[in-house]
Amino acid sequence: MSQNDNSQDDLMRLLLAVAREDREAFQQLYHSVSSRMFGMCLKLAGQRDLAEEALQEAFIQIWHRSREYHMDRGMPLGWMMSIARYRTLDMMRSRKVRHNSGEEHLEHIADGREGPLDESLRSAGEAQLTGCLDELSDVQRDSILLSYYKGLTHDELAQVLNSPLGTVKSWIRRGLTALKRCLEP
Repeated sequence: MSQNDNSQDDLMRLLLAVAREDREAFQQLYHSVSSRMFGMCLKLAGQRDLAEEALQEAFIQIWHRSREYHMDRGMPLGWMMSIARYRTLDMMRSRKVRHNSGEEHLEHIADGREGPLDESLRSAGEAQLTGCLDELSDVQRDSILLSYYKGLTHDELAQVLNSPLGTVKSWIRRGLTALKRCLEP
C-alpha cells in the first residue's frame, strides 16, 4: 500500500467521523488538507482574501455535506478539492472577478492617442466579449479565463479542475470556437 493510499484511507476515516459530526475529526481533517486546498484556491482566485473566504466556505460545505460523500465517486481529497474549486469559482463569479474582460491589457497597448471613438469601441467590444463568455458552459468559460487571464498551463488546469488533460484541451478548443462564432460580425 502506497503512502498516498494510506493518506486517502486516513482522510476517509476522518471524513466518515465528520459525517457523524465529530468536531475533533473535522479539525484534524482541516489540518491535513487545508494548506493544499488553500494553494489551489489562491492559484485560481489570484487574491488572498478571496482564496481564504473560499476555503472557509468550502470547509463549511464539507462539514454539512460530508454524509453525501461516496467512495465510488472518487478519493476523499479529490472530492474536497472539487468543493474548494467550485466555491472559489462561484465566489469569483459573484464578485465579477472572472468578468475582468482584459481592459487593463488593452490600456498597456494603447498608443496614447485615444479619442472618444476608441473608448466607445473598447466598451462595445468588452460588452460583446462578456456576453459571449456568458453563453459558454461553465467549464469552457472557466478553462479559458484561467488559461488566458490567469496564465495557467493546460497541465495546471487539468490538476486544478481535477479533469483529464485531453478534456481540458477540448473545453478550451470548443470554447474558443464558440467565442469566435459569437464575436464574428
